[in-house]
Amino acid sequence: MAYRFQNPSQDTIFAYLKEAKTIAVVGLSKREETAAYEVAQRMQQAGYKIIPVNPRLAGEQILGETVYARLQDIAEHVDIVDVFRRSEFLADAAKDFIETDADVFWAQLGLESQEAEKILRSAGRHKIVMNKCLKIEYFKLK
Repeated sequence: MAYRFQNPSQDTIFAYLKEAKTIAVVGLSKREETAAYEVAQRMQQAGYKIIPVNPRLAGEQILGETVYARLQDIAEHVDIVDVFRRSEFLADAAKDFIETDADVFWAQLGLESQEAEKILRSAGRHKIVMNKCLKIEYFKLK
């Protein structure tokens, strides 16, 4: 039987969203047609602080916020790290994540990585959500 990542319960996912104030969006670009941009914009409109993370755009502004090159460069506490990078890059994102004090590692809809999960759990980081859209889960709360 193939390994399948198990997300936390719906109530736990809702708790993550209710407790969060700051969301770092890894892979956010200025392209308004992307899912990352739309999700970040919606979550910002919902009252969350969005912190864009994209090494190619570091120092620029997206959605009125300064872009950081890496998660590790963000000085303030991040509640959720929402990753918009292909599944093969999730392990790299997980390695960056464990070098921060961020609370929840969240891989967007369609993204999942057994290697990333192993990296996170080995580091004692167990708040992991994969293959779920932050915006969709937020609107389920309503």
